[in-house]
Amino acid sequence: MADDLFASTPSTSSGNYDASAIEVLEGLEPVRRRPGMYIGGTDERAFHHLAAEVLDNAMDEAVAGHATRIEVTLAAGNRITIADNGRGIPVDPHPKFPDKSALEVILTTLHSGGKFSDKAYATSGGLHGVGVSVVNALSTDTVVEVARNRELFRQTFSRGHPTSKLEVVGAAPNRRGTSVSFIPDPDIFGAAAHFRPGRLYRLARSKAYLYAGVEIRWRCDPSLIGDDTPAEAVFQFPGGLADHLQEQIAGRECATANFFSGKQDFPNAQGSVEWAVAWPLWSDGSYSYYCNTIPTPDGGTHENGLRSGLVKGMRAFADLVGQKKAKDLTADDVMTGSELMLSVFIRDPQFQSQTKDRLTSPEAAGLVEKAVRDHFDHFLADNMERGKALLGYVLDRMDERLRRKAEREVKRKTATAGRKLRLPGKLTDCANDDPAGTELFIVEGDSAGGSAKQARDRKTQAILPIRGKILNVASASSAKILANQEIADLIQALGCGVREKCNPDLLRYERIVVMSDADVDGAHIATLLMTFFFQEMAEVVRRGHLYLAQPPLYRLTAGTKSAYARDDAHRAELEATEFKGKKVEVSRFKGLGEMNPQQLRETTMDPAKRSMTRVVLPQEYEERQSVRDLVDRLMGKNPEHRFAFIQANAAQMDEAAIDA
Repeated sequence: MADDLFASTPSTSSGNYDASAIEVLEGLEPVRRRPGMYIGGTDERAFHHLAAEVLDNAMDEAVAGHATRIEVTLAAGNRITIADNGRGIPVDPHPKFPDKSALEVILTTLHSGGKFSDKAYATSGGLHGVGVSVVNALSTDTVVEVARNRELFRQTFSRGHPTSKLEVVGAAPNRRGTSVSFIPDPDIFGAAAHFRPGRLYRLARSKAYLYAGVEIRWRCDPSLIGDDTPAEAVFQFPGGLADHLQEQIAGRECATANFFSGKQDFPNAQGSVEWAVAWPLWSDGSYSYYCNTIPTPDGGTHENGLRSGLVKGMRAFADLVGQKKAKDLTADDVMTGSELMLSVFIRDPQFQSQTKDRLTSPEAAGLVEKAVRDHFDHFLADNMERGKALLGYVLDRMDERLRRKAEREVKRKTATAGRKLRLPGKLTDCANDDPAGTELFIVEGDSAGGSAKQARDRKTQAILPIRGKILNVASASSAKILANQEIADLIQALGCGVREKCNPDLLRYERIVVMSDADVDGAHIATLLMTFFFQEMAEVVRRGHLYLAQPPLYRLTAGTKSAYARDDAHRAELEATEFKGKKVEVSRFKGLGEMNPQQLRETTMDPAKRSMTRVVLPQEYEERQSVRDLVDRLMGKNPEHRFAFIQANAAQMDEAAIDA
């Protein structure tokens, strides 16, 4: 048996596996071969992560007390420059590599830097000595200037290799610090990749909030500005996170007039904790976590400490005022719907990966809980009316959670009899039990619903008619949302739950298709439904289950030939191409209900002929915040925001109406 096991067998490989097959990558070549190991990939997020790595180094100088100013400059050609007035990277020969300066070692060698011990930095964001060297490896042109000892030094690099020696380029009697300028390599990220001014602007601005002692100056080539991002700005916020949250809340009504904010430094350089929390009455929630100025969008141990401190403090206050049912409170009840920011500074933090999306340092939980709990107890008890108001708000959240828990969601695996008993009456379900390949069409009104039922594929397509415009969930209370029959029917039909209980794995259909009329009212209905899914079932949208049908607005006929046009522009295109020179009879559909089932099927429901638009949500934290802000602004309770938007876009709307 053993002889057979180790018997020689013919090789089927295209080459021999011997010592010559073993590669040894030197210098920064591993970064260029496998960039995903160091920056998480080569997509847009990773592309912008390069700028974050360099900015984090500048912030480390500021937090250490050596820099007061940072400048972020975006120029044409994808060149970004980040400069600080800190100590400047050392330029003297490195003891281990006497033929190289410390600057060259840092820029060309992985795991080199001054942050492995506390000799140069008590706390820092750049922990692994790979940040700026990775940036250098993935850039076509890197220029580093250091003002140190009243002299200005410069060295250039390309794709991780020096292209010049370190040289003194002049005197710098009134300058100090480091400037790093680089252009990301299109061979790595693609020729189409480019820095987005708005994203970099928000990054620079958020850093200034995280450390009150730093001033950050933003500049951008005006030719690159395509949105409301300014070409120049100066950020400095003495109030830190409290200033940030105050601006984010922007006068919205909250459960308490004052939000909960504070900061605590711990002795013996254990670290520091800063937080700001508000409870707006109509917010879906916004959570921002940082460690040593590094954003940690996936939270981690510092988040756990905050959750524990808040829920324990709330339960203790409930005991104080004799509210016994608060024993069932959870951290989700206290935090859901809140808008919060948490920033910690600790020594030697541990992260889940080099991209630092999640903090794993065990000590962070204890530090945050200790800091937050003590201050939260005082926040609640020092003003009893404020404490009772917040407790009432949180208990309402708890009641809502318990009610939803009591409602057993319908699962596709249940028997047919169960489905008939539990599904809403207006739903015409499909025959397939397996969600794969199935579709739920949400249609406007019974008339369109009747046509859709006749046009559908009974095996895979289900129809749910709704009465016109559903409730605008962005401006409604939770109780009002739960009491709305149309929304209740929709939630029950989908079977995956909502908000924190939303589980797309339980979704009863693979695709959810909003099928509304191709006019202004139809667009409004689609907008209300998209707002519902964004607020109540965001993960369903994020996984790509939500679609918008594209029904035609016109039917064009010339002789025996006919075609359908989505809108006026498509109609003009068809008349100029498909029907050129012919007398065309044009009929306009006032609604889906005017189409006969055959027309509805061949234009909008037949997978082989239809076109649909998938609704997506961005993955990046900053972009998700932008979407949330837009929904709050245009669909929320404050009509002034909508009025301002209408005023700003009135001319554009008038032009569109004239063209139509």
